[in-house]
Amino acid sequence: MIYKKICAAIPAFNAAATVGAVVRGSLRHLSRVYVVDDGSTDDTAEEARAAGAEVIHHAVNMGKGQALRAIFERAARDGFEAVVTLDADLQHDPSEIPLFLSAHTVHPDDIIVGSRMREKDKIPRDRYNSMHVARFYISLAANQFIEDTQCGFRLYPMSVVRAMELTGQRYVTETEALIKAGDSGATVRFVDVRAIYGENGSHFRPVMDIMAITAYVISYLTIKWLKEGVSSNEPNTYRAGYAIDRLHSCTPLSFIYQLITVLTALPITVFFLIEFMLGKGNFAAIRRLGVSFKVITAATQVLPGVLIVGAVDKFLRVLGSDKRYIDDFLDKWYPNIWGGKG
Repeated sequence: MIYKKICAAIPAFNAAATVGAVVRGSLRHLSRVYVVDDGSTDDTAEEARAAGAEVIHHAVNMGKGQALRAIFERAARDGFEAVVTLDADLQHDPSEIPLFLSAHTVHPDDIIVGSRMREKDKIPRDRYNSMHVARFYISLAANQFIEDTQCGFRLYPMSVVRAMELTGQRYVTETEALIKAGDSGATVRFVDVRAIYGENGSHFRPVMDIMAITAYVISYLTIKWLKEGVSSNEPNTYRAGYAIDRLHSCTPLSFIYQLITVLTALPITVFFLIEFMLGKGNFAAIRRLGVSFKVITAATQVLPGVLIVGAVDKFLRVLGSDKRYIDDFLDKWYPNIWGGKG
């Protein structure tokens, strides 16, 4: 069955070797495929067109975030009700698109995210460790547990996309979308997908992109908790056009703000803990979980420990040890405090 009201979105940069296969696989399930040729210097655009895609061309590489915004804009203009996003490097298998379509049929207003956690042993360990910590904080910001926050294989209802303003760059945009959707009251669901790490490589920069995502999440939570700290019974603090959007739409101002919030994250979390303990009805999203802000404060204070324990593990592996202290460390300090509450 081919869904005519749902399209595929494929950001692509120098993916000539694989993009054609992704396009052809997507067209087996969806009526239209958009590929953003994001400043490629190879034959990405030609291969995509030959496979049946409609190509949106960026003269220079602008990053995944800008590519997604361009496709969302085109999909809205062309009347599509939802967009399935997947990568051009075959790390997302187009044959799994029906999993997202089935979930969308039952939950048409929810974002559907692919989860690789059933095959987490296939995920590079350093990458998984960063995903574990990111999941903790992104889930806090989104007011719900999101099993795999870094998988770009997703289905976005256009109604949810239209309700938020996306300003992030590169891979930050995917995190931003989950946070803003969840913090505005939308539900994020997941379907199990395969964890594929092939030979085609990824444009994700493990250090720079993780740092950018971390800075964004910290900056978002700071504003969210400032709002929640002085309001009662209001867990959903985001609406399109709010101060967070205006702030992050100005690149210099956003950089300065994110730098300040990262540098002050440890003491400001203690401030929020005191505010939580003295208030009644404030921090509704946290109180709804039935946990104390002490858990979040402790997790934040030991963030430097993640780097230290991870470095110790790497050193021990050089010496031939297979002991992984980081696993127990992450399970203890960054637990799933959501339980069955999603």
